[in-house]
Amino acid sequence: MSTPLAEVLDGQRAADLRKAARALLAHPLLLARGPQADAFRLVRQHASELREWFDRNAGWALVVDADSARLRKAPGTLSDPTHPAREASRAGAPFTRRRYVLLCLALAALERGEKQIALGRLAEQVVLDAADPQLAAAGVLFTLDRRDERLDLAAVVRLLIAIGVLRRVAGDEDAYVSGAGDALYDVERRVLAGLLATRQGPSLIHGEGFEERLAALTAETALDSDELRFRALRHTLTRRLLDDPVLYYDTLTDAELAYLTRQRGFLTARITELTGLVPEARAEGIAMVDPDDDLTDVRMPEQGTHGHITLLLAEHLAAHPGPATTAELKRKVRELADQHGGFWSKTAREPGAEGELVEQAVAKLTALSLAVRTPDGVAPRPALARYAVGETVVRETGKTHQARNTQR
Repeated sequence: MSTPLAEVLDGQRAADLRKAARALLAHPLLLARGPQADAFRLVRQHASELREWFDRNAGWALVVDADSARLRKAPGTLSDPTHPAREASRAGAPFTRRRYVLLCLALAALERGEKQIALGRLAEQVVLDAADPQLAAAGVLFTLDRRDERLDLAAVVRLLIAIGVLRRVAGDEDAYVSGAGDALYDVERRVLAGLLATRQGPSLIHGEGFEERLAALTAETALDSDELRFRALRHTLTRRLLDDPVLYYDTLTDAELAYLTRQRGFLTARITELTGLVPEARAEGIAMVDPDDDLTDVRMPEQGTHGHITLLLAEHLAAHPGPATTAELKRKVRELADQHGGFWSKTAREPGAEGELVEQAVAKLTALSLAVRTPDGVAPRPALARYAVGETVVRETGKTHQARNTQR
């Protein structure tokens, strides 16, 4: 029998709503033009439902206009440094402290500027703002006379182009870096205005240190009733289930753990209904698994030399009794190079390369909540056990024997 038209339409509507929600989680800023235009149209079509869901369950505001859709996400935990801004290039190098400062200074200059700006003019404004005595006292000094400083500013501009704040009109950043030319950009002011995802302006925040100011910047309203406290717990846990690779119980406060114990089924069901993520609950915590494998900025396993080394070190750490020191991991990489170096790039086999290889692998493992840095080195987390290796038992009729190692 044919399926009633109403059921077909309801199924298509639910599928489109899920696509829109997943698009926002992967790209909290969607533009009406460019490669994300189709996703933007879906978000705009379902803006009312999405706005209500994210506000109620995660406390995230969704702002949609004719040019962009902005999901103003706030992290469930403020102490996770494992997902930095990255270069808008194939290498995707993480931003350094200097680039973060340049990014903030560039945004401030663009906010005060005109609808078009040249890269050289932007650089002048950044240098002027960097001369502020408070920045100088914090060790922030820019002249942009050196090539490495200009490279950093070019990386900031390319990130702003990638997220839609700037649109290149003429020239290119390489010409500016080499001193042979300049570049001109249109400033998308509505996109620029939507970047800030805080409940109050940074200029209104007072605090002594970075952590104190960050906490004040993201603080919720006064939690002076049980209803507000439960809502805050729901928001925090939903944010972490959506954003964190694994939500470990030992990272929760007593109040958060008690609430999650009572409401785990409700919270995970609501997330599954909207996004298609599937809960995997273990004794140590919960992971919302993505069957489509596209809601992540860090993948494992991954092809290439670095992916192979990360997987091999994950296997080593999974079997390691406690933390492994950085020196031990370097020795392990040198051993692995003797065994597997024929499959690695030439630079990875060079003497002294193991330090960078270990750092890249550890950065990925910590970003995926598979390991944690400790004063003693790097310690495995429970989810790393899935990368442990043991002896495979091959059973035949009347026989049982051991085979080679294989991944569980």
